[in-house]
Amino acid sequence: MNQIHFALQVFAALAVVLVATTVCGRLAMLVRQPRVVGEMVAGVLLGPALLGAVAPGVQAQLFPADVKSTLYVLSTIGLTFYMFLVGSSLDHGLTTGANARKASVLAVSGIVPTFLLGAGTAVIFFDSLSPQGSRLWVFMLFVGGALSITAFPMLARILQERGIANTPIGGLTLVAAAIDDAVAWAFLALIIAVGASGSPGGAVRTIVGAAIFAVLMLTLGRKWLAKLGERAERDGKLSRDMMAIILLVVLVAGWFTDYIGVFSVFGGFITGLAMPKNSVVRHELETKLTDLNSILLLPVFFAFSGLNTQVSGFGAGGELWFPLAVIMLAAFAGKYLGCGLVVRAQGYSWRYASAVGGLMNARGLMILIFINIGLAYDLVTPEMFAILVAVAIVTTAAAMPIYRASLPDHLEAQADVKRSPAPVR
Repeated sequence: MNQIHFALQVFAALAVVLVATTVCGRLAMLVRQPRVVGEMVAGVLLGPALLGAVAPGVQAQLFPADVKSTLYVLSTIGLTFYMFLVGSSLDHGLTTGANARKASVLAVSGIVPTFLLGAGTAVIFFDSLSPQGSRLWVFMLFVGGALSITAFPMLARILQERGIANTPIGGLTLVAAAIDDAVAWAFLALIIAVGASGSPGGAVRTIVGAAIFAVLMLTLGRKWLAKLGERAERDGKLSRDMMAIILLVVLVAGWFTDYIGVFSVFGGFITGLAMPKNSVVRHELETKLTDLNSILLLPVFFAFSGLNTQVSGFGAGGELWFPLAVIMLAAFAGKYLGCGLVVRAQGYSWRYASAVGGLMNARGLMILIFINIGLAYDLVTPEMFAILVAVAIVTTAAAMPIYRASLPDHLEAQADVKRSPAPVR
């Protein structure tokens, strides 16, 4: 009977999450925001910000500790498969040659200034917002790393909803965001290994293990999966057994990368990159995996993050408004100015540079993952966690308005929008 009662609790929690994220997602689209921004807001509203303040008893009954643990597992599965779908749909032509070089420069231009500004704010607010017993350099790495993120899966979702994922501007920002995230996760692995365990050995094992996994998956794994793709091409579909094999590979990859400390989302992404790119495989994966994952499992993560967001310091006269303003400014300026100026220096128009700078500020999903892990390892206080959640929502919500203002529809549709007529001198 206890198991039945627990199952009922989980079903009730999932139903509430589904309704809240669907409604808020629709409202976000009505104001010309990506659906994902509304889903992020829904997660916060299910936490102490609204439901916990208006009906604390209802919230406690809907989301007790054991249900929250279940939501965490479901959200991790959803994130892993979402990253797999993003990797499997990424056009490999965007990651080679001149595109890769431009994206690498763009990534560095967004990481370095944002990291420095973030680390500087960590110094300013170390005494008031760092966990007790925390070391300054660990706190600086954490805040700088968190602000340096451009949320690759979230940006991919925004670009897919806009229909520009495989355009020059979409490809450039996607690859740069992937590089940003890889660097940020290296920061986090180092912080956890050294800051939490006190030894760099764990970080070395993590980096070596991740490198071996990536090389094997993108060489031997890709050749093996190519045979599966050839069979799907002949049959015109992915059979039940073939889908089971793919799901198993993703789960094992997620388990392994989580085990070595890189976290399961990157296991899913690398596996997606190794998938064959033929049209049958892409269509079958999108048809069979996308809806359940994007509509139910992924929004569970936003709800889980919202339940961890404390808003008591944001009341009238709250002590968190000033640090929020400073950290928000550092986060936005580092990405927008750093990326925009470098894109302009490469010979692109100011409109293009502004559009890229705006898109690179979309950091919501990955910064939420980053700070949730940090909270679990006591690397961040609940107050700083709440500030960074606000940064995630605002900077992600600002991405598309900046993009639309920089490149209106009639300019976006033009093939020659990707480069200005003359290079900058």
